[in-house]
Amino acid sequence: MADREDLDFTYSLTDRIFRLSMGELADFSGAKYDGNFALTLEEAQRRKHEYVVEQLGFGPGERILDLGCGWGALLNFIRNRGGGGIGVTLSAAQAAACRRHGLDVHLLDARQVTPHTFGGFDAVASLGAFEHFCSPEDYRAGRQEEVYRRLFARIASLLPDRGRFYLQTMVFGRNMIPAGQIDVDALQGLPPRDSDAWYLALLGRQFPGSWLPFGQEQIVSCAEADFRLVSSSSGRLDYIETITQWNARIGAPSLQKTLFKLALLPRWLASADFRLAFTSGVSANKVCFERELLDHYRLVFEKRD
Repeated sequence: MADREDLDFTYSLTDRIFRLSMGELADFSGAKYDGNFALTLEEAQRRKHEYVVEQLGFGPGERILDLGCGWGALLNFIRNRGGGGIGVTLSAAQAAACRRHGLDVHLLDARQVTPHTFGGFDAVASLGAFEHFCSPEDYRAGRQEEVYRRLFARIASLLPDRGRFYLQTMVFGRNMIPAGQIDVDALQGLPPRDSDAWYLALLGRQFPGSWLPFGQEQIVSCAEADFRLVSSSSGRLDYIETITQWNARIGAPSLQKTLFKLALLPRWLASADFRLAFTSGVSANKVCFERELLDHYRLVFEKRD
């Protein structure tokens, strides 16, 4: 999967800008508008958190594990509902931000969590982290489904019978380059600008070490030994609106953000990948959603007896 250095590239470098733009406990995963784009970003994120809690059947006094907890938005929501939560992340900046707000978050690889690490949980959630569990190298070596099956087995070991796992993730969409035609080396290079492959290559620069599942079908198939699917819904249009709102806020002028960006100038000068990832002038994930190279799913699983 993407390692700590990969995730620090994506999340720790952008930590201060993200918090300045979105707030200290903001959520860096797709919100839930359900077609009502008159909602504010905060209202849509709260709607998503309410949906997660409802789908998990989670109540006061219960305990949740958040795999890839980001800046702690779901954990904070759970805390305010009277529940307990533990989060894990591979971003040092995210972990530090969560701890500053009294959240129980650990700098730990999600694949290393066992029943002996923190004990058992009433429910598990993962919003946006599943995208990082398989690397391009895993995919090229034919290990993608093995990676997912092992992860589902690990999550099942943390839950009681019929315990629920909420998974929200990007996947490759219906217009993705067919698997038989994918050239990983080309995508790690620089395909012709504005081509589908170029946007995918740009996305790979922004999220190094990460490779997506091929649709929800691959995820559900890999989960079958340990979980049954309870519900599934696409959040592609919601994610396009979420990205639109993020871009507007991140692009809003701010002296603090300008000073931070200037501090990154040496990195910008030294790294072509950094320049392409963060200063290309396009929102690669938004374009990929619009072209349906990507889709986005909210999946609710229940552990088999």
